[in-house]
Amino acid sequence: PGPAEWSEAVAAAAGALQAGGLVAVPTDTVYGVACLAQDSAAVRSIYSLKGRNGAKPLAICLGDVERLYRYCHVNVPEELLRDLLPGPVTLVLERSEELNKDLNPFTSLVGVRIPDHPFMRDLARACPGPLALTSANISSQGSTLTVLEFQDLWPQLSLVVDGGPIGDIQSPECRLGSTVVDLSVSGKFSIIRPGCALAPTVEILKKKYGLEPESS
Repeated sequence: PGPAEWSEAVAAAAGALQAGGLVAVPTDTVYGVACLAQDSAAVRSIYSLKGRNGAKPLAICLGDVERLYRYCHVNVPEELLRDLLPGPVTLVLERSEELNKDLNPFTSLVGVRIPDHPFMRDLARACPGPLALTSANISSQGSTLTVLEFQDLWPQLSLVVDGGPIGDIQSPECRLGSTVVDLSVSGKFSIIRPGCALAPTVEILKKKYGLEPESS
């Protein structure tokens, strides 16, 4: 897309989100569905769209590392954040008071994504607060790498942003989603979901920052 179509698509998606809608978006791992994290009704809509268990948390998505400090209590060096983000990693941190109480009310933690995808980052920057982000599929079904793979969800979405196929649609590795790592305990890390970037993530955490894996 040219610059005009790009900014039109970002504006259309941001407008749909601010009107309380759900928008399907390409990310650096799989297709996602986003809503405004601070909009409690939209957060409830995402759960019902996916048929998702209400005790499964949603991640938040931001456009830039600097914005993370507003919604999370960060206990790792900023350089560590920048080594992993933007990228196919979800960092789980203590949430701050700024975050909507209705988003994951059952936990004091929140997963944060800054996808390495220019559309997602522009969209996150165009919205007033964080986005809530989850994969574009019915819970317990496989994640999706093209918009056709989740067409059963289209009727419930305000907008579908088609970024083309993501990764290699033949490769099972491409459907793993982001690597989810809990950094909420100082000096430690624990892997919640291995995802698609496990080895490089662990390498950075252990070798460069000396974090210890938490014994499960």
